[in-house]
Amino acid sequence: MPPIALSLRQARRLQLSALGLLRKPRRHPRPADLLSAIEQMSLLQIDTINIVARSPYLVLFSRLGSYPATWLDDALATGQLFEYWAHEACFLPRQDFALVRHRMLDPQGMGWKYHHDWMTAHQQEIGALLAQIERHGPVRSADFSHTGKGSSGWWEWKPHKRHLEGLFTRGDVMVARRHNFQRVYDLTRRIMPEWDDARDLIPREQAEARMLENSARSLGIFRPEWLADYYRLRNVDLKPLLTAWLDSGSIIPVEVEQLGTMYLHQQQLPALTAALDGKLPATHTTVLSPFDPLVWDRRRAGQLFDFSYRLECYTPAHLRRYGYFVLPLLYRDALVGRMDSKMHRKAECFEVINLYLETETRITAGLINGIRTAITDFARWQGAVQIRLSELPPALAALSALEWEIPLVP
Repeated sequence: MPPIALSLRQARRLQLSALGLLRKPRRHPRPADLLSAIEQMSLLQIDTINIVARSPYLVLFSRLGSYPATWLDDALATGQLFEYWAHEACFLPRQDFALVRHRMLDPQGMGWKYHHDWMTAHQQEIGALLAQIERHGPVRSADFSHTGKGSSGWWEWKPHKRHLEGLFTRGDVMVARRHNFQRVYDLTRRIMPEWDDARDLIPREQAEARMLENSARSLGIFRPEWLADYYRLRNVDLKPLLTAWLDSGSIIPVEVEQLGTMYLHQQQLPALTAALDGKLPATHTTVLSPFDPLVWDRRRAGQLFDFSYRLECYTPAHLRRYGYFVLPLLYRDALVGRMDSKMHRKAECFEVINLYLETETRITAGLINGIRTAITDFARWQGAVQIRLSELPPALAALSALEWEIPLVP
C-alpha cells in the first residue's frame, strides 16, 4: 500500500495539532491544563530574558490563553514538574525523571554544563555547602556574597553559584521552587524521596529510546533527522527504532508535498483522518516564544513552515536585522511574520518596536484582525492597558491604528 499523500498545509496542521497550537482555546484555562500542555510538548524550555514575558510562561500562553503565571511556579513547587537539562534547561513532567537521571550520574558527558576540574578543586567547600543545605534547608545563589569582577573585566559567577550549578547538573540538588525566577535548591533525595537509583534507574539506551518516542509523539509528524534535537541527543541510531515503530504501528509513513517521506505518530491518526476529509481547520493566531518547540529547531521551522528565523539578542546591535527579542507570529497554519517588542511595565504599555511580515504573506482583513487580536490578548495578559506600534509594514499601517487602548474584559 503506497504512503498517504499530504499537502504541505496538511502536514503543518498535523504538527500544530500535536504541539497544541492548532485551535484557539475554547474556554478559560484551568490549572490542570498547564500540566497537560507540558506533557503534550514533553518539554518546556526555560529562558530568563524578560523584555516581554519570560519564555516558559509565553509558551504556555500561546496554548492556554490568559492564565495566572503563578500556576507554573506552583507546579514546580508542588513537585508536578522538575528542572533539568533536556533540549536546554527545561521543565519536565515529574514522571520523566527516569529519562534524564543517567545524565546526572555521568555529568562529564554534559559538556560545558559541568566543569569537573572546578568541582574537584572545590570539593571541600562543596561538601560544606551540601551539609548546610542538609541542616538548614534550601538555598539560592543570592544567599551568598559576590566576589566582584573577574580578570576578564566581566562580572563572573560567584563560587557558590558555580558550586550549585555543578551540584544541579550532577543531580545532588534539584530546584525545589523559584523565587522571583531565581532557583531555590534542595537535596535531590528530599525532592524525589520515592526515587531509588538501585531500583529505578534505567539504562541510557532505554532512556534515550523513550526520549525519541516522546519527540515523535510531540512533533506528531516528522522527518527522522528532526527527532534527536528535541532532547539534544547525539550519535543515536534511529534505524532500529523506526523499524520497530513501523512494525508495531506506532508510526506510519506519509508522503508530504515538497518534503517527501515523513512519519506520522499514531496519536495523530484521528487528526490525519480529519485532515484528509478537509475537516482539520487551523483557527489559532498567536504570539510565539523564540523557544517554542514549534520553532526552536530553526532547520525544522525552515523546512516545514518556510520560516527562516534567528534570535538576535546575542548579536551586536548594529548587525541585527529584525531586533533584540523577536517573536514569531502564527496565523492559522502559517508563520506569517515576527515582531520586536517590549513591555513597559511601569507605564503599562506594550510597545511593538517593529513588525515584519514574510514576503509571501497575503494581507487580508482576516490576517490584520488576527494579528491585532493576538497582540491585544498578549499585551492584556502582560498587564498592559495600551499598545503602541512604532513601525508597521506599509500595507498594515494603512489599515490599522498605530496606537490603541486595550478594552476591558467583562
